[in-house]
Amino acid sequence: MLSVRSYALGPVQTNCYIVANKAKECLIFDPGEEAAQVIKAIRSNGLKPLAILLTHAHFDHIGAVDALREAFELPLWLHHKEVSWLSDPAKNGSGKYAMLPNYTVAPPASETIIDEEGEMKIGDFTFRVAFTPGHSPGSISYIFEEDGFAIVGDTLFEQSIGRTDLYGGSAEVLLASIHDKLLTLPEATVIYPGHGRPTTPQDEMESNPFLNGF
Repeated sequence: MLSVRSYALGPVQTNCYIVANKAKECLIFDPGEEAAQVIKAIRSNGLKPLAILLTHAHFDHIGAVDALREAFELPLWLHHKEVSWLSDPAKNGSGKYAMLPNYTVAPPASETIIDEEGEMKIGDFTFRVAFTPGHSPGSISYIFEEDGFAIVGDTLFEQSIGRTDLYGGSAEVLLASIHDKLLTLPEATVIYPGHGRPTTPQDEMESNPFLNGF
């Protein structure tokens, strides 16, 4: 059984998730800021990180990437459509807000770029990659079917959905991703979003006002 630790980080409280197994190996998802807090959590729990995985490359999901890679010598995984976003504030969104620094991250090695859906294995972790664009062109959901949860970034939230007014966003594509890739999961699947509290497909199908009639 895997454990999931959640940390709300940075200026917009982006959820960073640390998924660990019984051997205390872990994967880090969306380390958006406050690298020192994430590093402390990993070390204080005696965890061995294997990789960083991004649901997408907006600034609030990438801010601690370089510091974590330096601390633990980790590979970085993300969708091929958003590799250029890591070093481009106009695409990753940080250039849109005057109060923010321009967020830039060094690009990953080519072998860590995700360019197809399906089963993915890192160490003893096995999960499914599902492309869920709409919030951004390269948004990914990571689905741990055996353990009954999915990390979905800014695609679906409790009683809400991801915004689509940023670079490359599309409301039509987002709704199709939610309907085809997330609402088709078992109803009790725990959905871990990029912001806010976890939810389930059942709860969102029943009462999410953005999905009514879809």
